[in-house]
Amino acid sequence: MSTLDTLKLVAVKKPTHTPTVVIRRQKLASKVWEQIQLAKSQIEGTQFVVKKFRSFTDKESGLRKQVEIPKRIREWWFKNEQGKVCVAIKYGTRVLELAKGKHSIEVASADDLIKALELVKQAVELGELDTQLEQASVGVRKSFKK
Repeated sequence: MSTLDTLKLVAVKKPTHTPTVVIRRQKLASKVWEQIQLAKSQIEGTQFVVKKFRSFTDKESGLRKQVEIPKRIREWWFKNEQGKVCVAIKYGTRVLELAKGKHSIEVASADDLIKALELVKQAVELGELDTQLEQASVGVRKSFKK
């Protein structure tokens, strides 16, 4: 008996092209994850920092350099007139319409905000917001056309 006989072998190749709907889900899920971490850090009183690389040309040597800088993350939540916390889910700069005419989720406290964001992330990963993502991406593409 060989070593490979102990493994389950399948005839599947890695796909060469990832569908756009999957890319959109991953993008939104990562942004929701950032919001969850930002909310948790504000509750704990710590600072949440995501780093990104920025390329620039050095004026003295003329070489391109990369510098790691903190990424600016804006909060998606705000307080309404009644003092409750509301969170609007964004895809790029577009606010997603979660239900007909409803763009925000209202929660009572910061702990509930984290729970709501985790539920939204789960819904995104399951594909429940695919139609809203499609509408938002069409709107984003239209803004680039002149």
